[in-house]
Amino acid sequence: MREFSVPATATVTAEENLTDMVWANAERFGNAVSFRRRINGSWIDVTAREFADQVLGVAKGLIASGVSAGDRIALMAKTRYEWSLLDYAIWAAGGVSVPVYETSSAEQVQWILSNSGARAVIVETDAHRALVDEVADQLPELDRVWQIDGGQPVVAELTALGADVSDQDVHTRRRSLRADDVATLIYTSGTTGRPKGCALSHRNMLAEARAEVAAFPQLMQPGKSLLMFLPMAHVLARAVSVSAVYARTCLGHTGDVKNLVADLGSFRPSFVLAVPRVFEKVYNTAKQRAHGEGKGRIFDLAEATAVAYSQSLDHGRTGLGLRIKHAVFDKLVYTRLRAALGGRCIAAVSGGAPLGDRLAHFFRGVGVPVLEGYGLTETTAAACVNTENAFKVGTVGRPVAGTAVRIGEDGEVLVKGDIVFQRYWENAQASQEALEDGWFHTGDLGELDDEGFLRITGRKKEIIVTAGGKNVSPAVLEDRLRAHPLISQCMVVGDQQPFIGALITIDPEFFPTWKQQHHKPADAEVADLTDDPDLRAEIQAAVDDANRAVSRAESIKKFRILPVDFTEAGGEITPSMKLRRAVVAKTYAGDIASIYSG
Repeated sequence: MREFSVPATATVTAEENLTDMVWANAERFGNAVSFRRRINGSWIDVTAREFADQVLGVAKGLIASGVSAGDRIALMAKTRYEWSLLDYAIWAAGGVSVPVYETSSAEQVQWILSNSGARAVIVETDAHRALVDEVADQLPELDRVWQIDGGQPVVAELTALGADVSDQDVHTRRRSLRADDVATLIYTSGTTGRPKGCALSHRNMLAEARAEVAAFPQLMQPGKSLLMFLPMAHVLARAVSVSAVYARTCLGHTGDVKNLVADLGSFRPSFVLAVPRVFEKVYNTAKQRAHGEGKGRIFDLAEATAVAYSQSLDHGRTGLGLRIKHAVFDKLVYTRLRAALGGRCIAAVSGGAPLGDRLAHFFRGVGVPVLEGYGLTETTAAACVNTENAFKVGTVGRPVAGTAVRIGEDGEVLVKGDIVFQRYWENAQASQEALEDGWFHTGDLGELDDEGFLRITGRKKEIIVTAGGKNVSPAVLEDRLRAHPLISQCMVVGDQQPFIGALITIDPEFFPTWKQQHHKPADAEVADLTDDPDLRAEIQAAVDDANRAVSRAESIKKFRILPVDFTEAGGEITPSMKLRRAVVAKTYAGDIASIYSG
């Protein structure tokens, strides 16, 4: 058993809650820009004082509408300014916010609203309202449905409704909140069953915010800025947004990732928060463009130089020749890559899945270190994270301030500290199984090195046991395969089978480029080319590369290219892009069987 802990930099007192920061900022730094809000294509400043006034107005409306302390209010919307505004207003009214992914199905909406006992739900669009209406007869506790966009926008409606409620009523309500009161119920992805509601307290969120500010002092500070484009229903986006408000870092929102490059260019953030897939696409797009313009050789040399430069930083020795090459490519290539992130981006924070060593070295080499972290909904986002001063490629960093990480006898990662959630909502059995003497059993497998850096090696429940008795963690192979530009998703199979196989889907964005490069018909679908020799050769090369990370007994021997990608609508992946293995195994049972029948 190994254990590593980091002391807290600040203690959360029993009287504190998440609304304190809003009024502290307004009173002490009222004219400072807290948010930049997108209105009619332009970014409009919102000061700390203006934000507090808006939160106050909406909170008054919630109180006037009958919201009581402890009532659950659901939020179903894309990432946008109103998300943060409504979140804090719910807290100021004494309520508990319940995020719902805006891509959720009617069944998922019904389960979350029912299980949480939500008194009201705030939706974004007519389509969202229609989803709620579809299941409203199964939600006896739901009293109200408000809408952000539409005939009567919720912010204006609630502000008008609360006109006769005094400021003091709101302040009395919000000051009655204590650190250990529930602030939000965030539901897990539901990869192995129905989503579980994680009860996160004000203490959990405040401890996480302070830990993040301590981890990123150069990023989380006044004068710096962050453009949030991850779904606000995800714990990582929520936690970092709260941290930004706490640190007085200017926060912007965009829910349309199709225009992300343009939004990054106009907002020009100091740093970004993303999942590995975003960084993979930035890299793949740049490489495709360079090769398409006949500059592939320059890009490839620049890439190799970036990786070598980053690796040299780990070794503490960067030769003069490498420094000169790096400076040349910085002017020729790296500045353009940084421009894709807005031009002022000095670092990025990544979570959700491993980035991969080569890509991590690449981005650090081009001047945008991607600081990988690790955490779950149950740990209020990051439990460990790499920082600018403590960075080790291939790991997810050291524990954040106030947190301890232990490796159990079976290799499971255990976490303890103020960031660990209180319980699963209305699920005593699951809570008891997950929490033991304050330690949260993550279900992930990992290793701690002598310096306290954590490396995640797989998930306990996803371990495949072959017919020969070999234990195989699919994560190592899957993460490496997904890094290939042509591969969108993959699932390693082989439980109780003679060897390891894989189901692989093709990235719909890169597929047209690949067809053009290999002189395939422009109108050919993936289904038309699943047995194409060139396509299979490309995937085989990716499989061969992934196999280098494991032993021969763990290597993928056969694979099957699927005609369609995994989708959230099809139930194969969650809104946070996690595989629902049981669904994939059932849907593609025939394809899995064919791997072992030939």
